[in-house]
Amino acid sequence: MPEVIFPGPEGRLEGRYHPQKEKDAPIAIILHPHPQFGGTMNNKVVYNLHYTFHKMGFTVLRFNFRGVGRSQGEYDQGIGELSDAASALDYLQSMNQNAKHCWVAGFSFGAWIGMQLLMRRPEITGFISVSPPANMYDFSFLAPCPSSGLVINGTADRVAPPKDTQTLVAKLHEQKGITITHEEMEGAGHFFEEPYMQPMLDHVETYVRRRLTENTR
Repeated sequence: MPEVIFPGPEGRLEGRYHPQKEKDAPIAIILHPHPQFGGTMNNKVVYNLHYTFHKMGFTVLRFNFRGVGRSQGEYDQGIGELSDAASALDYLQSMNQNAKHCWVAGFSFGAWIGMQLLMRRPEITGFISVSPPANMYDFSFLAPCPSSGLVINGTADRVAPPKDTQTLVAKLHEQKGITITHEEMEGAGHFFEEPYMQPMLDHVETYVRRRLTENTR
């Protein structure tokens, strides 16, 4: 797993970059949970999403937001973190100029950042939002949401209650031209502790593989 350092808006950012041999492999970035609550790129959900995408043939980058690990800068309420994610995508694209598909996956705080990144980057063809904290952050910027994606959460999530996620998904369902798939896993908590981790990853893999065979946004 090659360690990489790449330029961010506030100095260098630390990441893990896992390329494929194929020059036109699809690309994905994975975004970690809240930096002030112990979120790093080595979070279990983030780490497992990274390998799930790589197994499906993606060139994958996960990285630490500013002020986490060896990444420079300090926490910036999500504004700077969105710029960090844009820099990470720039870096990933610069190394993979022939990629046919570009995906973003985020967990918790990372899901919120990922969905904001969608709005700024029309080249993103799909997204995965795991445990989006719809109770803590305003997702109303998704008007309209530019690409189809999967929202996945657990019925026993006490950090981001399911009813808030259901409200978010219901709003997204009203939009035309995209399809939001929603998986609510019975009994799973915010972090998809065992035995829920692998079933969650299986949902993600099934969804992404299906999307890669379709030509829709």
